[in-house]
Amino acid sequence: MDFLNDNVDKLNFKKNIYDVLTSHDINSVHDLWCLKRKELKDWGLRDSEIKDVVIALQLLGLDLNKKKYR
Repeated sequence: MDFLNDNVDKLNFKKNIYDVLTSHDINSVHDLWCLKRKELKDWGLRDSEIKDVVIALQLLGLDLNKKKYR
């Protein structure tokens, strides 16, 4: 899974999602993959924004909390 080291900007999130992630030092797909939904919620992301994050990860065969689908 070489894409785990890719930067989160490759996931093409909206600016506000990207800003929240980078303000909490989430820079790689691996950093994002390790998070839990509650953490994203606590950081101020809305449910619809968290859903966008989940969908982007699922397209890679991943999900929050280190889940894999491949």
